[in-house]
Amino acid sequence: MIILIVKDSIRPLKIKNKLMKNIPFKLLALGLLFAACDSQETYQFQVSDLEPHIDTLSSDYFEGRMPFSEGEKKTVDYLLQEFQEIGLEPGNGDSFIQDVPLVSIQTTASPTMEISSEGQKLTLEGLKDYVLWTQRTESEVAFEDVEMIFAGFGIVAPEYGWNDYKNIDVKDKIVVVLVNDPGFGTEDQDFFKGNTMTYYGRWTYKYEEAIRQGALGCLIVHNTIPAGYGFNVIQNSWNSSKLYLDDRGKEDYKLAFEGWVTLPTANKLFEMAGLNERELLAKARKADFEPISMNLKASASMEVEATYNTSKNVVAKITGSTRPEEYVVYTAHWDHLGIGKPDEKGDSIYNGALDNASGTAALLAIAKAFKESAQPERSVVFLAVTAEEQGLLGSAHYAQNPIYALEKTVANINMDGINPYGKMRDVSVIGVGQSELEDLLNVELEKLGRYSAPEPNPVAGYYFRSDHFNFAKVGVPALYFHTGIDHVEKGKEYGKTLQANYTAEYYHKPSDEYDPERWNLDGAVDDVQLLFNIGQNISNSNNWPNWKAGSEFKAIRDGYMKK
Repeated sequence: MIILIVKDSIRPLKIKNKLMKNIPFKLLALGLLFAACDSQETYQFQVSDLEPHIDTLSSDYFEGRMPFSEGEKKTVDYLLQEFQEIGLEPGNGDSFIQDVPLVSIQTTASPTMEISSEGQKLTLEGLKDYVLWTQRTESEVAFEDVEMIFAGFGIVAPEYGWNDYKNIDVKDKIVVVLVNDPGFGTEDQDFFKGNTMTYYGRWTYKYEEAIRQGALGCLIVHNTIPAGYGFNVIQNSWNSSKLYLDDRGKEDYKLAFEGWVTLPTANKLFEMAGLNERELLAKARKADFEPISMNLKASASMEVEATYNTSKNVVAKITGSTRPEEYVVYTAHWDHLGIGKPDEKGDSIYNGALDNASGTAALLAIAKAFKESAQPERSVVFLAVTAEEQGLLGSAHYAQNPIYALEKTVANINMDGINPYGKMRDVSVIGVGQSELEDLLNVELEKLGRYSAPEPNPVAGYYFRSDHFNFAKVGVPALYFHTGIDHVEKGKEYGKTLQANYTAEYYHKPSDEYDPERWNLDGAVDDVQLLFNIGQNISNSNNWPNWKAGSEFKAIRDGYMKK
């Protein structure tokens, strides 16, 4: 998402149209293509552009901004008021609202899963050995004596010459697949992307491909290191309520169940099937792998309760002066976790100050900056999406029901958390090597004497875990970066400590509140300035940033451009 921030009190700062000698030639050449803003006045942001919005949106009054709650109504009203006061146009016809129909699916799974094979039987224990859920909404989902197929990593990737489903029909069968992708652990950046997770390694992809193959269900084998998290994270989905897009009236096929099994449980299944686990994993890492029938049959059931409701995306725009049919889209999610389990202090409101009152505040400020600047040549859209915390659902709905043509959407810039730690020399690029937006970022960083660094934990797949990803999935180049670690005053180790402390003490906890004694928004101002400059350059350029060779999203965009 793109976030730009400006206040009435800010004086425009002129940027001289002068080349910096220390900018690498390739980056400089690319930057010149998008250099329209260098001859314009631009804004110098201040803390006062961000702080009031962060303080307000993360206050207890907004009740943690949970979809379907009073907190949602208050948040949407606030965003409507701010967009209107800025003077933006409604972004959805004559409305600032895009309805997002959702369904909450509560599952109650049977306590065990029965596995059988030629007189052998194995009883798996729910929660301990496996976790199941479903996206189907009928009152009961059951399967009995369904054949199980080991399908390697469950990947079909033509650009890598890879097909884990070749020469087999898995229709109405259960596929068992490995987490991550074959490149993990190889250190070979040309084999998938080595230790950097591709979308083929993301768990959501595994289920999507199993659907395309017509499988009845899909079980992913959990392994903490390639997954990036422990099985305890998966266990949170046991007999829980999950939100999904309401797709009633569509004929989309859904798996009867989605789920995970622990690695020790998978090894028991392999042994029962007469398969050598090490040999099996070695075969799965080769392109000539073919799926293997495990000669096992599985039985289990789930009771299902579906509840329907509607949440809201809030969308505004500024129409472009010369190319109004081309769009730059800024996104930030307004939602958080609402009211939940009290912490040790008795606080039950999950305020979500950093995640993502800060990004929403930046979106509002950026919108004001664009409005008070010269009219952009391309249209600029400001999209505050719902239900990110429930699975990127607001942005998924927009991507499936775009207000503005995807083939005319030039770029998405996403904000999910603004630097609260003070000035940093660096930013952490999520998804290095995906698109030329990264190169534009580096040009602007060079001008400011800063630099980018790859995300510190590429195996975690953060590129697939925020709202920009839904734009990437439909071919729109998307930019997203995290706060850096190279603190201007105290260095990298201090920056790492700050981020580790946030994860341990504040992430998705009631303690994520705005505290002016703890927060330092000077670095947030720098990052917002950076994103404003990038967005303004793109909105005033004739050029289109592209996906890079090797990106799993390039073919989608190329398909648009050929039409």
